[in-house]
Amino acid sequence: MSTDVKAAPSVHRFFSRHGALSKWHPNYEYRPGQLAMAEAVESALADRKHLIVEAGTGTGKTLAYLVPAILSGKRIVVSTGTKNLQEQLFFKDIPFLQQHFPRPLRVCYMKGRNNYACRQKIYDADREAVLTGLEEVADFQVIQAWEQTTEFGDRAEIKKLPESSSAWAKVDARSDLCTGQKCKQFDRCFLTLMHQRAHASDIVIVNHHLFFADLALKEVLEDGDTEGGILPEYHAVVFDEAHEIEDVAGQYFGVSVSNYRFQELRRDVSAVAGAKKFGSAELDRILDRFEELGTHLFSVLPAPEGRAAFTGRAEFVERNEEVYRNLHSALELIGSHLKLLKDPPTEIIPLQRRVVELGHALRFVLESDDQSYVYWAERRGRGFFLQATPIDVAPLLAERLFDTVDTCVLTSATLAVAGGFDFVKKRLGIEQTRTLVVPGHFQYQKQALLYVPQHLPDPRSPAFSKEASIEVTQLLKLSRGRAFVLFTSYQQMRLMYDRISLDIDYPTLLQGTGPRTALLEEFRATPNCILFATASFWQGVDVPGDQLSCVIIDRLPFAVPSDPIVEARVRKLRDEGGNPFYDYQVPQAAIALKQGFGRLIRSRSDRGVLVLLDNRVTKQRYGQVFFDSLPDYGFTTKITDVERFFDV
Repeated sequence: MSTDVKAAPSVHRFFSRHGALSKWHPNYEYRPGQLAMAEAVESALADRKHLIVEAGTGTGKTLAYLVPAILSGKRIVVSTGTKNLQEQLFFKDIPFLQQHFPRPLRVCYMKGRNNYACRQKIYDADREAVLTGLEEVADFQVIQAWEQTTEFGDRAEIKKLPESSSAWAKVDARSDLCTGQKCKQFDRCFLTLMHQRAHASDIVIVNHHLFFADLALKEVLEDGDTEGGILPEYHAVVFDEAHEIEDVAGQYFGVSVSNYRFQELRRDVSAVAGAKKFGSAELDRILDRFEELGTHLFSVLPAPEGRAAFTGRAEFVERNEEVYRNLHSALELIGSHLKLLKDPPTEIIPLQRRVVELGHALRFVLESDDQSYVYWAERRGRGFFLQATPIDVAPLLAERLFDTVDTCVLTSATLAVAGGFDFVKKRLGIEQTRTLVVPGHFQYQKQALLYVPQHLPDPRSPAFSKEASIEVTQLLKLSRGRAFVLFTSYQQMRLMYDRISLDIDYPTLLQGTGPRTALLEEFRATPNCILFATASFWQGVDVPGDQLSCVIIDRLPFAVPSDPIVEARVRKLRDEGGNPFYDYQVPQAAIALKQGFGRLIRSRSDRGVLVLLDNRVTKQRYGQVFFDSLPDYGFTTKITDVERFFDV
């Protein structure tokens, strides 16, 4: 066991040219940016200051914050944008560091409840008829065998279980039917064990969704009481992939109601009543009426496919007042029926809680006059959703996070706009903070060429799709496939795919034809493959090597102006006397473009061409913001330069 760290009270001797890391790491390469970031994190933790760091790809930022976090002696939460990064930290980076620390590292990871199995549900499913179909039975048998040997109960451990398994949804640990400490399996519960590990850990690794679910839960608890929170108390938090914070925080500080919540409540009350023998004809009538009223209310919502602002809420309630009031009465009747049961089973407790929560949420999204929220409706297939989302999360984050936690470190490869952090600081409400920009570790001038064709029409023009398809086809022939073609809309993706795929001799994949992970695995395994995809593939995707040698983006990724949240934020900025386009839309699009282009150069040996089909970036004044935000790529407007690049 190495003693270098024990002798080194600071990260300098760890990351310096001849430090501990150089002796441990088989492929060690001294990175000044990694040392600068580690020292900045160490200093922020010691001084109880906040820190924002943009660390370009290849910096080695995970070790740059993990090592000072471990050496600090404080309990620190590390929050990631994706479960993939969460697992990389816990299963790869931490074991690497543990080999060289003389003391055991006390680290755990936590995920949302639906990632864990519920032992009691598994045992109940073995006795009760809750499974339907041979597929569910087969999946359940896999889960059942795994439950007997697993330590963590994390679904990710079961490699054989399909992503879409409906059996898992019947045995996971989500809170809908959880009886907490009254459950027979409480002491053996995977969630109980997870919380025990967290309280005994110095480093707790979570994802943004879990972190902000915890923060929102603590917001509603009175008198500052944090009992019932998900995370243990902590001194500091590190946000990796911090560019996602605003959207995730808005989601969890908002209120949401869907027809699925109504259907699931009705189903669960009925199922528990049958299993615990308290069903009755009266309860059946109440539940049938509840389902009928809920179905009717959602069926008359003014929600076309997609999402739109719900501006006429008062008029909607007035027009449907009888159904709306009767629906609340049905909810109250369900609650009263459960409350009046003699010798109620413990399963009643979460059902009663859900009845109350659903009533409050429905009233808020349809009756609240709180102007700090935007109210909107969405239809996705058979799902109807009513949402209330904070227009500006900055005051909430300032009060709940940045003013109460000693140190918050925000890091990502894409946080700065034109080299500064004013945009992210304003959007997130973090005022007093240190900042650092760590340049990428790669030679972008030599490794990457940015091509912007000048002859294409404006992307808003009807002629764009046809002309752009011809250009993309030519580019894919030059790159010999090996490309991501990324779009800002599904409609444009499908249209371009239909135009291009038949004219290309290389294998093509289309987002939506399979699970995201399966498509990525197929792309990596298929020579000369081309993937057509939208926003979910713009970040968190890592394909180093020649397999990905070209990234093509159809247009500057401005947020859709008609999106109700974007629309509300733009209106708020305009009302405050700002310029929404330059203050919000351009900076947001610059960060998104950096994310898309960040897929290409993932190592020092990668080479490739970045293509932006939207030449407004060279013709409009705001285009300079994008160029100032991107790494120092080679640049051309001539396709002959692209051809020469690929011929090398």
